[in-house]
Amino acid sequence: MRIVEGTSVDGPGLRTSIYFAGCAHRCEGCHNMQTWDFEAGHDMSVDEIMKTVDYNGFPVTFSGGDPLYQAEAIVPLARAIRERGLGIWCYTGFTYEELQANGSEAQLELLSLIDVLVDGPYIAALRDPELRFRGSSNQRLIELNK
Repeated sequence: MRIVEGTSVDGPGLRTSIYFAGCAHRCEGCHNMQTWDFEAGHDMSVDEIMKTVDYNGFPVTFSGGDPLYQAEAIVPLARAIRERGLGIWCYTGFTYEELQANGSEAQLELLSLIDVLVDGPYIAALRDPELRFRGSSNQRLIELNK
């Protein structure tokens, strides 16, 4: 969908946030409904995206939509980011347990490249504006590479 440079709302410090198109979770109250359409946005190569990542030198956040729906295409990008020594956060509407039990090979590989997974669907009834980096209290910040 787009790349947001120098944001501080999608993880600690300044970050490069990459928003991917496509989400079937369709959480009520979602603040990124425009990203639900899998045909939205535009294709970009890993090299094109890495030019922005390299220019900024910030850690990266994958958001959307839900990046885990495009895991196969995102794995090479995540590898390139890790090769630069940059950290990766990823937002998903899936729970970590769902991904562990039923995730595709690409989804599981992507998880192995992520530092922090923000998991679970947004639930409007559990909205808590006091939470950092998540919208509802069911969502967790899971450190995957500790």
